[in-house]
Amino acid sequence: MSSALDRLKNLTNKISSYELARKDNLIILEELFIELNIFDKVEEFEYLFDFKAINLSGASLLPQNLGEIKKGKYLQILAISYDKEAVVKSKNISLAYFGRVENVDTKLKNMVVDFIIRYRFEKSFMTLEHYHEMIGDVSN
Repeated sequence: MSSALDRLKNLTNKISSYELARKDNLIILEELFIELNIFDKVEEFEYLFDFKAINLSGASLLPQNLGEIKKGKYLQILAISYDKEAVVKSKNISLAYFGRVENVDTKLKNMVVDFIIRYRFEKSFMTLEHYHEMIGDVSN
């Protein structure tokens, strides 16, 4: 019985830890939204999550070389919108352009990488909640 209780306690701690991380993440993500002037293209912070995805050009997001620049490329934040009614269903939209990646200040490049990762972290929670609700709809 004790091991089942221990597993439950560990799971509860992990869930509350993720919720705290998520709350902190949203605060920092909104600060980066302002600092990177994303509001020039996206009127409200909440509208960021209407995009299917947000990606990065000019630097790596792979864990083994996170933030490493791709010489000859341009540092840019790209959003992917999706319209199922349109002839061309998905469209890339530049949310922020910073110029040739070799010329971008390292601190700025790191803020851009941080923004993308934080956006994806929150978006993954939203996806999880969406599927959790769908399971509930099907199961009832």
